[in-house]
Amino acid sequence: MKIALLSFEYPPATGFGGIGSYTWHHARALARLGHEVHVLAGAREASALRSEQDDGVRVFRFWAAGAAMRAFYSLGGLRLWWTRQRLQNAWSMYAGLKALQREHRYDLVEVPECGAEGALVTRRMDVPTVVRIHSPSRLIMPYYDVRRSDIALCSAIEHQALTHGSALTACSRFVAGEVVRRLGVNRDIHVIPNGLDLEWFDSTADCVDVRQKYGLPPRRLLILFAGRMEPRKGVALLPEIARSILERFDVTLALAGDDLFGHLKTTVMPSLASRSLKGSMHWLGALPYAEVRPLVRSADIVLMPSLWENCPYSCLEAMAAGRSVVVSDQGGMPELIQDGENGLLARTGDAASFVERLSRLIDDAAGRERMGAAARETVLRHHAHTDVARQAVNIYQAVANAA
Repeated sequence: MKIALLSFEYPPATGFGGIGSYTWHHARALARLGHEVHVLAGAREASALRSEQDDGVRVFRFWAAGAAMRAFYSLGGLRLWWTRQRLQNAWSMYAGLKALQREHRYDLVEVPECGAEGALVTRRMDVPTVVRIHSPSRLIMPYYDVRRSDIALCSAIEHQALTHGSALTACSRFVAGEVVRRLGVNRDIHVIPNGLDLEWFDSTADCVDVRQKYGLPPRRLLILFAGRMEPRKGVALLPEIARSILERFDVTLALAGDDLFGHLKTTVMPSLASRSLKGSMHWLGALPYAEVRPLVRSADIVLMPSLWENCPYSCLEAMAAGRSVVVSDQGGMPELIQDGENGLLARTGDAASFVERLSRLIDDAAGRERMGAAARETVLRHHAHTDVARQAVNIYQAVANAA
């Protein structure tokens, strides 16, 4: 098949989060299975359509210019930042794909719902489309300081693709159910988990001494929180978790991520200033993904106290590295983690529950090793990127044949 994947997020230039990671792994898996794969990705500024070959995948970068994009940009003055981004993205992806279609005839186009890449494509172009559901705006925006009108408008824009796409897939049973129950999308949704290229992941391992590199205490047990310092990622739980763990245990808690909203500087760090601690907390700042992976591999425990998650790559990579994880019992996480077998689940939003689970792992080296090995096996069995891609191709072929 000749397949186009549309995603504003795509590393390295716009590899901001999980959608970019999914598209990167999925494109390579499809190419490895023998399909011709093109990716239409975004750019940081207005850019003519340009392309490059990347490990068997042809990647196009494009960001539209012109009056429409300028008009959308003005919505920022009304504090409609998310709506602005969705409209610009929808217009840019539509314009870019139209240009590509003049040279290429795709059997199928896949778009993510979050980002609204397909809002115009599914309505105005005669091409079979699969909409991949990751994190709909109506479900995640309430965790941010945004206007209700921004949530409503964003959701309406994304809804265009959810309603008019030829087929829908989702990376967890959780989000598929939420789209039906809370967004009112009464359609069949095929659940296909996210995939990870384990061969590539293992090949990126290096011998960096992260404790020396970041000035972390040597030989201490290392707990890692890697993610944006924002409410949805559970940053509000960190003061109580850090106080309780570091007062009792001589361990290191390392935080890696962008403190975009200042939660760490204004709340988390000051909460420890006057405490007598056995252990220590270290903020490493925002790091490129390539620098986060050695941290994950060096950690003894990976902490994810998120309030909302679907099938996050941050968890999949920790599992692939054979790390023991403590995660929220929310969203798609229980579909990844079986409590006590390949990790531990803590009650969402309950700092004391996370403290109890972390304490259990700190005192149980054998348990950490056993759960980490089981986590790695889970990724091997259920999230190998080519196995996941084969499931997607079955859907693609059915959609293309029905068009």
